[in-house]
Amino acid sequence: MLKTALLLIGIVIVPSSRAADYELLLEDPDIFAPCTEKPPGSIGFTDAFNIDNLVIDQDSDIIHLSENLTATWDVEPTDRISGRFAVMHYNRGSWEPTLFTLATADFCAAMFDENLSWYKYWTKYISNREEVEKNCFNTRGTVLMHKPFDMQLRLKDIRGTSLQGRYKIVVHFEAFDEKDTPRNPSICFEIRGEAEKIK
Repeated sequence: MLKTALLLIGIVIVPSSRAADYELLLEDPDIFAPCTEKPPGSIGFTDAFNIDNLVIDQDSDIIHLSENLTATWDVEPTDRISGRFAVMHYNRGSWEPTLFTLATADFCAAMFDENLSWYKYWTKYISNREEVEKNCFNTRGTVLMHKPFDMQLRLKDIRGTSLQGRYKIVVHFEAFDEKDTPRNPSICFEIRGEAEKIK
């Protein structure tokens, strides 16, 4: 009886404790789509950044990026910038939040923190780090220069329920003045795609 109970526990627990990796297969060739549920007074990615000199090539599941983009966001250089990155799942006609969210009250102070996801996927490839650390992208005209790099939108070591269907990553940046009052416009854009298990 004890052997049977242990076998059943092993059958139930072991598969659910295995981790899986997932990849987001992009549905929009432009990559940065406007937010479907825009916060009032927000603008999209191409309204906040001039991407004329940014080179983006998509090759299946890999995005090749290089060159630079220029901040055109019309806020004050002294503003504090909050950043929020949230993964949403499309279920029965509406977008629902998931457990995957990353947020910071001061993105400019944390954008080169080596322990955070945006550093691993993006900011470690910024070649003019000193200028960007000084001016961030709340200073209009700041150029963010990039070494050529490949980006793959992956979630690693996910345990529990398997991810299936449409997902999106919603990115929201908000500026706050010296009195901690939100300043318009905020930036909101999203990256949409289909989740695919890769391991």
